[in-house]
Amino acid sequence: MNPYENLPPKAFWRRAVAENSMYDVSGLWNPKFKLSPKMPVSTYGSCFAQHIGRALQARGFNWLRTETAPFGMSDANRLAYNYDVFSSRTGNIYTTSLLLQWLQWAFGIKPVPEEIWEKSGRFYDPFRPRVEPDGFASVEELRASQQQTLKSFRESVTQADVFVFTLGLTERWLNSEKGYEYPMCPGTVAGEFDEAVHQFDNMIFSEVQKNLYAALKIMREQNEKLRVILTVSPVPLTATNSGKHVLVATMQSKSVLRAVAGQTADSRWYVDYFPSYEIINSPVFRGNFFEPNQRNVAKHGVNFVMDSFFRDLNARFGRKEDAPAPAAAKPAAAPAGKKSKDEVCEEELLEAFAAGGRK
Repeated sequence: MNPYENLPPKAFWRRAVAENSMYDVSGLWNPKFKLSPKMPVSTYGSCFAQHIGRALQARGFNWLRTETAPFGMSDANRLAYNYDVFSSRTGNIYTTSLLLQWLQWAFGIKPVPEEIWEKSGRFYDPFRPRVEPDGFASVEELRASQQQTLKSFRESVTQADVFVFTLGLTERWLNSEKGYEYPMCPGTVAGEFDEAVHQFDNMIFSEVQKNLYAALKIMREQNEKLRVILTVSPVPLTATNSGKHVLVATMQSKSVLRAVAGQTADSRWYVDYFPSYEIINSPVFRGNFFEPNQRNVAKHGVNFVMDSFFRDLNARFGRKEDAPAPAAAKPAAAPAGKKSKDEVCEEELLEAFAAGGRK
């Protein structure tokens, strides 16, 4: 008798993977806690995180949005002005340090920086540079919007039962004089790049982990019932300032984020990890879920990930009668074309600065 003799099929590569069609590889997630349709769920993070909230809503779950669009705003304008993208209008939160920064501002632990960018007579929030596509008309309007988002972000933490966060990047840009972080390099959307002030940094494992642990501590202090689901974005970097080939930089960054997410989930009972990264990027799935550019995740890939999420939840806890059954995933070839129009990804603007322009 040895420890391997009584292990289930999922523990063995041949039985769990090699002998199955890639569409039959299942049971990748064993959820720690139940997610019922009435539980409010907040979602934040990188570009891929946007799909989670919409998938929750489509299946009759309670996607919590604490900052809603003005009455009568069209679907196109809601997207353009960053409503119904995340639970509030923070824009993409790519790093664990940006998550911590938002929490520190929202709960009054640190003051919000006074920095504002001006371009062609319009004013831009350095920490939400694309929430108003054409900038704000005045500083006062910008400040009022910023305070509303901080209030809404705070409420999305205190009112949620579950907080889903998708880790996206380790690379970041800092203000070396003031010590705060930007979601994008100054000078891309707006602002002016100053090499004496704006500092590139690529966080190592311990920094990513330290920031995440600090963020979790604040959230749990403010909402002791809160549970957290971590995911890692499967989307490669648009560009890297590390000096490495973008493919190598991507693998390094995602490996660090995956290791941090896994270790955090293993060490905290109220934190779980869902393997969206593995579903999209594992060689088992042969790149089938990517668009032809090998970066954007195709719609059928997103659907496969979210179907896996709900299928594993149902397998672990059963399906409530008031929750619709998720649709079965269907094999499909990756369609040609650009990414879904309902995805807002600030990082993709970096492609415009490549030599020769966008291709």
